[in-house]
Amino acid sequence: MTSESTVTPDSTVTPNSAATPDSTPDSATAPDEPVAPDPATSSTDDTSDEQPASSQGFADLIAANQSFAARFTLGGFDGIAHRGVAVVTCMDSRIDPLRMLGLSPGDAKIFRNPGGRVTANALEALVLGVHLLNVQRILIVPHTKCAMASNSEAELRERVGASAGQDASWQGFHVVTDQREALQADVRAVRSHPLIPDTVAVGGFLYDVDTGLLDQLV
Repeated sequence: MTSESTVTPDSTVTPNSAATPDSTPDSATAPDEPVAPDPATSSTDDTSDEQPASSQGFADLIAANQSFAARFTLGGFDGIAHRGVAVVTCMDSRIDPLRMLGLSPGDAKIFRNPGGRVTANALEALVLGVHLLNVQRILIVPHTKCAMASNSEAELRERVGASAGQDASWQGFHVVTDQREALQADVRAVRSHPLIPDTVAVGGFLYDVDTGLLDQLV
């Protein structure tokens, strides 16, 4: 008996949660959600012509999507990784996982999180990719100038708290103290997983955001 799964055409595997890869401590409780200011009583002293992106809603993106859909040619994809590739990498906007490897939509499965770490959710995605989606090669790709590797957890909490205007000491951030050691541990976690066979090639790479080059470290 075979099972079928529905996969979106972009061939991207995403984590189960939109938050950081791992949950916050059980004892932590989030503060009350702030109430948005009433536009009628908000200050109008700002004379800048530019409005924050958040105030524009999504109209510009929906309009861009209409143009994209008018030229859309990816319908009917089966959702497997046609080049047999899966990539675990960081959420950093300087990384274009497909183009940096010469790939196209439909070629690979992409899993992203802060720091490009192999979390429990990442392993879940890789197991599914290997057994159901034709994944035969796995690349784990952190990058240079990563905020998760250049800040301590205390520093990130302080920066987020300053931006949020409230205490962020309860929020967990899984920082990386040594990228090479973390990469070696992540490659071992994938290679030793009982549901990922030895026939799957697993490599650890560092992506240079200034040159676009990959350096295989593991």
